[in-house]
Amino acid sequence: MNGTATPEPTEASAPTPQPPLDWRFSQVFGERGAGEDVQDVDIISAIEFNKTGHHLATGDRGGRVVLFERTDAKDHVSRKEAEKADYSISRHPEFRYKTEFQSHEPEFDYLKSLEIEEKINKIKWCQETNGASFLLSTNDKTIKFWKVQEKKVKKICEMNMNTSNAHVNGGPSTHVPNGGILKPGGLALLRMPVVTSQETSLAANCRRVYAHAHDYHINSISNNSDGETFISADDLRINLWNLEISNQSFNIVDVKPTNMEDLTEVITSAEFHPSHCNTLAYSSSKGSIRLVDLRQSALCDTHSKLFEQHESAGSRSFFTEIIASISDIKFSMDGRHILSRDYMTLKLWDVNMDSGPVATFQVHEYLRPKLCDLYENDSIFDKFECCQSGDGLRVATGSYSNIFRVFNCGAGDNEVTTLEATRNPTRRQAQNPARPVRSMTRNVRRENTGIDANGNSYDLSTKLLHLAWHPAENLIACAAANSLYMYYG
Repeated sequence: MNGTATPEPTEASAPTPQPPLDWRFSQVFGERGAGEDVQDVDIISAIEFNKTGHHLATGDRGGRVVLFERTDAKDHVSRKEAEKADYSISRHPEFRYKTEFQSHEPEFDYLKSLEIEEKINKIKWCQETNGASFLLSTNDKTIKFWKVQEKKVKKICEMNMNTSNAHVNGGPSTHVPNGGILKPGGLALLRMPVVTSQETSLAANCRRVYAHAHDYHINSISNNSDGETFISADDLRINLWNLEISNQSFNIVDVKPTNMEDLTEVITSAEFHPSHCNTLAYSSSKGSIRLVDLRQSALCDTHSKLFEQHESAGSRSFFTEIIASISDIKFSMDGRHILSRDYMTLKLWDVNMDSGPVATFQVHEYLRPKLCDLYENDSIFDKFECCQSGDGLRVATGSYSNIFRVFNCGAGDNEVTTLEATRNPTRRQAQNPARPVRSMTRNVRRENTGIDANGNSYDLSTKLLHLAWHPAENLIACAAANSLYMYYG
């Protein structure tokens, strides 16, 4: 059934069922009016909350990074105030635009005759220091380390009269150029500017550039819990970097075969464990997740655990391996589970059990009979991201028609909420069954539209690929084209 969870029978402990959340619209940034065209460079390609959730960063296809900050919550609450608050007050979460900067520019590799786009693939926040924010951003080839901090802007507020050299002689004064006054005796009284530092502005400075380490497009970057290192991954390799060293990296995973004709799978995503600095996981195009330990060897070609689910021989088809490719993986906040997203499903894995996923969530099962059409228009290669709540009780991922689905991870709980990236997120749930597409509609449009299992129309040209969950609250930020929508539960 579309949009239902099918937990697998396992011995692993699963979260207890939770009451359903009432999701509401919170804010939108960058929404265009009806009839306004959206430029390709303005389409959002990355979203990331920082560790505290007080800041949010987005990257777009034009190479820009936009920062937002929380305005409705206090950053620092005293212990006395916290003890007095014996009940929680639900407040409407609010963010405001903070600043933006140009992270990447289009480049051209003359040696390989290759054009390098400025599109931001990933953004990762680093540890804050002395009130300054740090983050990593990457396009296909180059990673940059940015520092964003407030700087005082010196401003001239008035012109002060300098009378230190003035004579006390009486007599008439004579005005001279530049606002000075010539006193009897020949010395001018100069007007000196008074400089103040009352205004502050945010400045983004590129501290380091990590380049020339990947032959293929970078698909992932991930910070380590030690605060000193991070990894970057492309189709065939994973490199380990030190934040302080930009001209050297260590290759820790290499799946490139001696003969490229023997290549059977590529790396699709990689992420460090949230608390164990020696552990990382990476996914492949064959639907497998490998857990590696950096303490075993310098080159982690051998994995410590392998997570994969095998299809029965009778159910395999030409599209089986394509839709099994994992587009994104995320560790839970406690590091106990790994969330993975392939084309059709969302899977939750227990790191202590590699026999199969703890739960499997069907995202858009109504598209399974249309895999041939999806292959012809390349929609089957769309890479959807996934996210998990800070308490680990719910997971979310996007789909077509600018909708995303929120699932409950509780054992035996099949709660699913379908939300649309609009000001009325629950509009699709109350819609009447849509009419079939008329024959006079253009063929191209008909190939990208249809009717789902609930009678609602879907549009393959509008897809919600990127979303992020607040680390401490039920707050989801998602991108629909160039617009950033936020919802709270």
